[in-house]
Amino acid sequence: MHLGQIMTHVRLILRMGQATGTDLVAAHKVGRLSQEGWAEMIQSCRGCEWACACPEWLDQNENAPHAPENCPNRKRFAALKANQRRMN
Repeated sequence: MHLGQIMTHVRLILRMGQATGTDLVAAHKVGRLSQEGWAEMIQSCRGCEWACACPEWLDQNENAPHAPENCPNRKRFAALKANQRRMN
């Protein structure tokens, strides 16, 4: 896969984190999101058939309580966000 395509999915994950209020950087800093976990999220996003519709969803949902049901990383975003709340 071309680096540009990988970066597309990295950006989608970062945008989904912002939209859902999930601080991925903080999760990584405190050890809640490992390098392997980050790579798994990217890989899941890359395999998602819905990824082409994700940018439009993100444009329409800048502040969402959770990732859409179609998102293969939905549970991971929810878990990271729940841990984030407990830390605050």
